[in-house]
Amino acid sequence: MKKQTLICLSMLTFSVLTPLRAFSVNENEPTAQTVIVRSDSVRNPDKPFQMNLRLTEYVNGSERNEIILRVYSKVDEASGQFKNLVRYMEPPRDAGKTVLMNGSTMWFYDPASKTSVRISPQQRLLGQASEGDVVTVNLAKDYSAKLLGDINGETLYDADHRPKKCWHVDLSPSNDSAIYGKIEYWVEKETYRPVKGKFYSDSGRLLKIAYYHKYEEQLGSQRPSEIIIIDAVDSKLVTTMNTYGLRAKEIPDSLYQRDFLPRLQLE
Repeated sequence: MKKQTLICLSMLTFSVLTPLRAFSVNENEPTAQTVIVRSDSVRNPDKPFQMNLRLTEYVNGSERNEIILRVYSKVDEASGQFKNLVRYMEPPRDAGKTVLMNGSTMWFYDPASKTSVRISPQQRLLGQASEGDVVTVNLAKDYSAKLLGDINGETLYDADHRPKKCWHVDLSPSNDSAIYGKIEYWVEKETYRPVKGKFYSDSGRLLKIAYYHKYEEQLGSQRPSEIIIIDAVDSKLVTTMNTYGLRAKEIPDSLYQRDFLPRLQLE
């Protein structure tokens, strides 16, 4: 099975449409799938939205590159997964470039050539962040979850070196839309907030480690406003993804059609 890719993260880049009653309702011993469903709801608003993303690449602590994107996300009622449109805003040389992801297919449109080409979500965008890291996904839709270790959880230190009692969850792809070959995910027990993720290739190689950071009130819930992505081989290579300007927005379905990209007009 060919799987395609971030921040994850929801890398990076953590809306719940699956009814919670489909899973265990025991708050002390939830199923692994329940943990991921509720963690998805922490990361993702339950309505169409737009947000800005600032990606900053650091090498040995020094800033090297930065880009700003605007993301328009809306749930596909048929699949329960998100449709995504990503617009490049800065730097000026990239302004107007667009990435469309609808289902498992991702397209890149360049206004200079007026052509769109299919790309892999694992294609590198900036630093440790790939194209798939900046789109909104419901992990519970694309992965089967299994709890690792003690049902009572394990202590994990977050990005600020504070101890958090977390469920440790193993995520295995359940369909062709899954971006990564495997994910290890740590979710805080008390709040269902994602704390850390480890992302693997189809071959099982660890690619990156992500920390979900700086929780802020956004669209009615505390959500991570920063994802810190660390290269799995060289920890001096770090990319941050910061969200701002998150707001609800009615988005027409026409925005998510490849043929519409050359005529796209956005604010």
